[in-house]
Amino acid sequence: MDPEFDIHDHRHQVKQISDSGETAVFENRDGLTCPACSKEFNRLLIIERQAFSFPENDGVPFCLVRRTDDMVLFRH
Repeated sequence: MDPEFDIHDHRHQVKQISDSGETAVFENRDGLTCPACSKEFNRLLIIERQAFSFPENDGVPFCLVRRTDDMVLFRH
């Protein structure tokens, strides 16, 4: 999958689980693959915010921050 893909082009392959306006979660229904590792993924999280914190649900909490030239991940 192209990292610049448009979710609207793949609406028939995913099911929207939630949408808060700043984040949206989709379930993979058609074997789409991850642009980072090329493996099939279960869920897709689209984040429109500049920074986002993931709570400790099933492991260590972490935060993502999108910068001008890159994205950084902070593990806590």
